[in-house]
Order: sequence, then C-alpha cells, then structure tokens
Amino acid sequence: MKSNASQVCVVGAGAAGLYAALAAARLGAHVTLISATPLAGSSSYWAQGGLAAAMSAQDSPELHLRDTVAAGRGTVRSSAAKILCDEAPAAVEDLASLGVRFDADRRGRLALGLEGGHSVRRIVHAGGAATGRRLIRQLSALVAQDERADVLEGRRVTAVLSAGDRATGVRLADGTSIASAAVIVATGGAAALWARTTNPAGATGGGLLLADRAGAALADLEMMQFHPTAVVAANGTDGFLVTEAVRGEGALLLDSGGDRFVDELAPRDEVARAVQRRMVETGSDSVALDMRDVDPALFPNVVTALRSAGIDPERELVPVAPAAHYMMGGIATDLDGRATLSGLYAVGECSCTGLHGANRLASNSLTECFVFGARAARAAASEPSPEGGIGEPSGGRSVAAADDPPPAPTIEGREALWRHAGLERTGDGLQALIDDPHPLVRLIGTCALLRTESRGAHRRLDYPATDPALDERHATVRANAEPVLERWD
Repeated sequence: MKSNASQVCVVGAGAAGLYAALAAARLGAHVTLISATPLAGSSSYWAQGGLAAAMSAQDSPELHLRDTVAAGRGTVRSSAAKILCDEAPAAVEDLASLGVRFDADRRGRLALGLEGGHSVRRIVHAGGAATGRRLIRQLSALVAQDERADVLEGRRVTAVLSAGDRATGVRLADGTSIASAAVIVATGGAAALWARTTNPAGATGGGLLLADRAGAALADLEMMQFHPTAVVAANGTDGFLVTEAVRGEGALLLDSGGDRFVDELAPRDEVARAVQRRMVETGSDSVALDMRDVDPALFPNVVTALRSAGIDPERELVPVAPAAHYMMGGIATDLDGRATLSGLYAVGECSCTGLHGANRLASNSLTECFVFGARAARAAASEPSPEGGIGEPSGGRSVAAADDPPPAPTIEGREALWRHAGLERTGDGLQALIDDPHPLVRLIGTCALLRTESRGAHRRLDYPATDPALDERHATVRANAEPVLERWD
C-alpha cells in the first residue's frame, strides 16, 4: 500500500478548502490538497452570492452580528457569530491582497449589495453574481503555484484514518494512505440529497459521512435552508438559483394574479415559506420573479443563464419556487474548526460551528469559508505529528467496511427527503426516513425527529410552536450514542 505524508491534509477544493490549504502553506506547513474534481471544478465555482462583511462607515461588526443572530431564530452560537462578524473585514482585505478583484464603484470604493435579513448594504461581490468563479480561479492558481502544497486532482478520499482516538491521515480510493498531523474536511454540503435542489449532483454530504464513520459528532442536520428563488423549467435549467441580490436591487415576487405577497428582503425561511404557501393557495407550481426593472449589467451570468433557458428577464417574468440550497448543520466543530475527533477539522458548508442557527443569514456562508478556514489552518498547522503509525479507519456507526463508499442516494430517497423533510415536516413522515438505505438520510431524519418544535428552516406541522426550552440547543449525533439536544458555548 502506497503511503505519503504531510503536516496538513485538506479534503475538498472549494472556497473553504482552497483558502485553508493556502493559509496553512503561508504558515510554512506542508499541505496536501485532495480534490475529487479538477481545481476550479467545485460547487463554490458557481456561487452567485458574495461575502457579508461590515466594510462601510454605515455598518459595523456589531450590526452584522445583530442581523446574524436575528436571522438564526434563537439557535445561533453567539461566540461563532461574533468571530465571523469581527474577522470578516480582514478576510475581505486578505483576499484582495491575494489578487481577488472585488466590484467597486466609480470612486474605487467597494460596491456593496443588499440581501434578505441585512439591515444595511454589506455584501461584497466580484464580477456581480460571478463571485464564486473569481474566488475559485484565483485561489486555485495560488495553491497550484505554492511549493508547499501538493495538489491531488481527481482523487477521492474513502476513509479518515486514526490511531489512539486521533485522526492520523486519510486513505484514497486507489489504496494510497496519506499520513498527516491534521485533516481538514472541506467537502461542501448535502443539499443534492433532496429531489429539488440548487446544488450540483455531487453535493450529497460525503465529507459528513467520512467524519461520522471516523466517530466524530454531526449536528443540526435537520436545518436545511431552502432558497425561495430557484428557476422552474423543464429544459435542464430547473433549480438554477437566481441570487437573492437581484431582490436587493429591486426585483419583486408576484403571484399568479400579479400581486406582491411577501417582503422580498425578509429572511430566507420567511420568504421560502411564503412562496410555497402562495403556490398551494393558487394551485401553481411556481411564482413569478419580476426582474424587469433590474439593471441586467449587474448580473450578467444570471441573465445569460436565463436567456439560454428561453427566458428574457428584461421582458418576461421568471418562474421560481423553493429548492434545497444550504445545509446549516454538518460536522460539529469548535471555534477553530476542530471536530470532536482530535486532529480532525471541518470548514465551510460541511462544518457546523453553530454560526447559522436555524436560518443562515444570506452571504455569511462564503465569509465563513475564509474566517474559519484561516482559524482552522492556524490550529491544524500547530498539531503534533502523529505517533505510532498512520493507523486505520476508526470505528463509526456504519456496519460496512470503513473504506466502502456509502450507497448512492436513490431517486426514492431524494423524493422522500423532499416530501418528508422539506419546508414542512411531520413526525410520521420523518419516521419514514429512518429506514432509508442512505446513512445520511437516516441521520437527517433522526435530528429532525429530535427537534419537537418549529424554528427557522425546520417547520413541523405536528409541533407548530417554537419551544423556548430549545433556544440555543443543537441536535447532535455521535456514533453509537443516542442523539441529544445540547448547548454550545
């Protein structure tokens, strides 16, 4: 069996993984970055949203924090949110120093956008709605050029290895083992497990299952955020996300009668439920997004994609409906990205610091990649080298061999998640998920059953009220242990 070694092994090459790898290399650590796709082929590449950061004289980290906590519906981990809001401006400045060109006005000042839940303009974009593309291109180039970073493209990790209750490296599908003092998982989310989604097909929570099999805790898996404006189309564009920023520039949501029915800039959980409710009331499979008064030059890639679908947003209404978009839960971590297994870290959408609570504030997710990617890199780069060999896959919940790939999501399982763990849930429906062949579907059902209330993105028809006793409580699942609702400092 082939074996290699590095100080920090990063699994995943989206925004979080690239930045964590680059940050660790800048600290002098030898880094191995493993990507299942070619560089610049990750989900982050398609990210339309920007970075939320208090960059103007009218804003402050304190105001950003207030908006984040309000959007999270009483379950935001305030310590994580404060870190994000305090450190976001420095993250933007660091990215700019690395060559990322952010949009500016005529005077050279950052052109800040407005999105739902934000009380002031604070969204930093690059190329309008092409922020992910610019970020990933630049960070990929920097990592590829860094002599301290080895990049393995088109390679898939099948197991986190451990010895003595400590992560010691990873194993690849070809049998290669990579010893590492620290493993950072940055594999993205799991929204593609749902039948209707804005995510690419590969976003099915592979990193969460790696951590679960290694014995690390997962948390808040019931908290899937549904984006209210995903295109409804039958020609391959179905599920294409129309960024919330277009509503920040004046786009309206209209029902089949041409009437507005919601505050377009309310937090996403409110808007998504209002859209679904109006669809049910009118018997329609969509509502209309009116972009006709929005300058198309602000969102060139959105306009191009819509026109390729036969929709001219300058002249026509865009049919939209909610879709699974962002998993607010993931691998449970502390404020430096440490998982509950020593030596294992998680950053980006696959992680759960508690930052997003029950409803993510728009554009906090990209900011999270850089703020917590840097923190995880600093902690990982200081981990001691593993002793006693590289070890083997540690025992987790799975009864399959640790290197066996998890079963692929089935059409039936994806439809069951959409039906039973969509915008509205019931105990009976969630119970049906517990027998699904896919382990992550079962864990999502477990967390959703545990939370016997309605809060943010989690709406239970059999428990319609919010339970104050569950404020700041996180549904946490660990291998071979009963799930619990616990409070995090």
